[in-house]
Amino acid sequence: MFRTRLISGIFLVVIALAVIIAGGPVLGCALLFCAVVGMQELYRAAGVVSAGSGASGVFNLLNGAAFLGIAVYYVLLMTRQNTYLPMCVILSLMLILAVYVLTFPRFHADQAMAAFFGLVYVGVMLGFIYLTRMGENGRIIVWLIFLSSWGADTCAYVTGMTLGKHKMAPVLSPKKSVEGAVGGVAGAALLGVIYAFAVNGGNSVPQFALICAAGAVISMIGDLAASAIKRDKDIKDYGTLIPGHGGILDRFDSVIFTAPVIYFLHLLLVTAPVR
Repeated sequence: MFRTRLISGIFLVVIALAVIIAGGPVLGCALLFCAVVGMQELYRAAGVVSAGSGASGVFNLLNGAAFLGIAVYYVLLMTRQNTYLPMCVILSLMLILAVYVLTFPRFHADQAMAAFFGLVYVGVMLGFIYLTRMGENGRIIVWLIFLSSWGADTCAYVTGMTLGKHKMAPVLSPKKSVEGAVGGVAGAALLGVIYAFAVNGGNSVPQFALICAAGAVISMIGDLAASAIKRDKDIKDYGTLIPGHGGILDRFDSVIFTAPVIYFLHLLLVTAPVR
């Protein structure tokens, strides 16, 4: 299991590096794929689609409306029509509710709400990776998303294994400790400092450190939120797409939360161009 997890983890990192460096339509299409798969994983967990096999476990009008909405959202992203993104989200909600009322009582209210929740929680929030990468300084700033999520996760794991004594969330994630959380935030801040020296000659060190530290805190909330949903729905993993890791939501749960925070913090704090 460890070997499988390691190999698939390395493969995932290589793919992430390739598509983020490429940017543009390559990144946009990759994120759309992840969004659709992640949304479907959540929809199975929430009962929007059947957990069984067959057509009912893959597609219905409710998740179809959500998929249409997120597809249009990413087309707008990739064509730089950012002004229309909020309108697209609202129209997607209207479409989901139209399906709900026009097919009543086929679907329940909680299914309609979960369909829209999945669109925003997975699809829209993942889209901030694209917004960050394709914005000013994006080829530099985008890596802060992963430094403050995957980097913090690694630092928290190492610190927790060596120093962890006090449980942070014993019901949701028994292995996570307060010491590990502190180590994760501190480690992410340090990674931000090292990254600032590596790519920007030591400029923007306080900004990068603060952004990574804040992102690390948010990434832990994202991780625990995804765990809470799994606990509530009594499932171990969201999917099986990534061997040894589970599904898209199992691997990108912290990134989903971190990406919007990094995007807005860099707009607020990084005012000068970086190399």
